[in-house]
Amino acid sequence: MVKTWFKIGCLSFGGAAAQIALLHREFVEERRLIDERSFLHALNLCMLLPGPEAQQLATYLGWRFSGVRGGLLAGILFVLPGALVMLGLSVLYVYLGTHPSVVSLFFGLKCAVLSLIIHAVMRIAKRAFTNKISFLFAFLAFLAMALTKIPFPILILTAALLAYFINPIWPSLFGVRETSSHSLEPINWIALSRRSLLWLVIWFSPLIVIALSLGVEHRLFDIGLFFAKLASLSFGGAYALLAWLAQTAVETKSWLSSFEMADGLGLAETTPGPTILVTQFVGFLAAYRAADPLSPLFAAILGSLLTLWMTFAPSFLFIFAGAPLFERIKANHRLAASLQAITAIVVGVIAWVGLWFALHLFFSAVTTYETGFVRIPLVSWASFQLEAVLLSAFAALMFFLLRWPLWAVLMITIFAGWGLGYMGLI
Repeated sequence: MVKTWFKIGCLSFGGAAAQIALLHREFVEERRLIDERSFLHALNLCMLLPGPEAQQLATYLGWRFSGVRGGLLAGILFVLPGALVMLGLSVLYVYLGTHPSVVSLFFGLKCAVLSLIIHAVMRIAKRAFTNKISFLFAFLAFLAMALTKIPFPILILTAALLAYFINPIWPSLFGVRETSSHSLEPINWIALSRRSLLWLVIWFSPLIVIALSLGVEHRLFDIGLFFAKLASLSFGGAYALLAWLAQTAVETKSWLSSFEMADGLGLAETTPGPTILVTQFVGFLAAYRAADPLSPLFAAILGSLLTLWMTFAPSFLFIFAGAPLFERIKANHRLAASLQAITAIVVGVIAWVGLWFALHLFFSAVTTYETGFVRIPLVSWASFQLEAVLLSAFAALMFFLLRWPLWAVLMITIFAGWGLGYMGLI
């Protein structure tokens, strides 16, 4: 199975939907190692969890086929090819990212990525908007992200708590009712606690090593701690995470600029593996710019690997230790309502990410007006880039109307960006 999982890791382009389809074709249609119903059941379980659902599904399937060893191999090999490519691209970006030709290539790439964000909003909205309250939650989340300083985790937790307490009083609001849990297998809580503790220790062991060797004030410790928190609340995939990344890594910690963040997302879309690999790019740049006493490149590589570990290791914790709890969560009407509210919040957050991305793509000068609790993005109309609007519209035409494959849209827009740069138009 090692070759199979590595092959899947190398071919997993196109985001979560394409990656899940690849897993379905390999194990349901061709190898027939799992039936359709069991595959969909596993997918539904993984969609309940924070983190990259496609990688978690691969981990679950590997665990089902070959136990813990199979789950580890599947989860690691699913991410490894894309992680290696992203590491190489991050190194090249540090040394060549300001070259005019490279800037032009990224310009075209980002014009295509905007369509992918819109597609993500549409895909999750179909699942989330089952009632009017879900739409209201999404709209309020969009306004909160666009006009206030409310952190992403606070939005998630507030929505979950509201749904948890409101649903028993007004069950029809979320359309979630109590289901029987008598048929569920009993849980061995002692064994579950041991597994959870073991994986928590494994997850945080790199942070302990960094704290003892470099101290808790070092940038690497800050990177690891931040991405551990981010992984714990990463509902909705990479696009939802971008909102929190932008708030913290760009605005609060100043690890990188908003334009570099957009470049990182573009790189993540061109590599195999989960789009959440954009976090690896952020960790690389953050460590590169505060390396002492290490060399910048060595610190950046460590930052990249640390980010990978803190982002993806929780998937093993959730699958190996948390699988027995999944069905009970679905059977509990309060928790099911909370998860529905979180999904609605994610739609609003990703919509804000799309607006944020478009503002920084269509205008080369974007500032923020802040007063107290309010934060409003402002653009300079003198910096408006008509070329970005036209190329983004062309990418949307190819992706949504002509339904061309993602790789073709990316290649055409990248080449178009290079052409615009060569002609001196951008």
